[in-house]
Amino acid sequence: MSSKEKNLINVIRKELAILAGFLFLGIVVLPIAVYFVGQAIFGEYGGQSYGQFFGDLVSRIRSGDGGAVFLVLSPYLGWQMLRLIAFGWRAAGHQSGAG
Repeated sequence: MSSKEKNLINVIRKELAILAGFLFLGIVVLPIAVYFVGQAIFGEYGGQSYGQFFGDLVSRIRSGDGGAVFLVLSPYLGWQMLRLIAFGWRAAGHQSGAG
């Protein structure tokens, strides 16, 4: 196996680990925060408890509801957006310094 192939495999593993970590945040941590912040601001959720809220969220994800999928993927998408901004910032700084 060449060094390019090994490097590619390492990059893929790193990106999959990042995705897995942010999916954990999006599926486990973020719904807890959304539920408790919503409860504090808007009052009691229409269901009975957090379990009902989480069950509704999971059923919406399974049915392909775009809003629920976006909610779960939002930590990962936010991270990728920050990475793209940093990349653009570095590229713009490098180009302006060359002229």
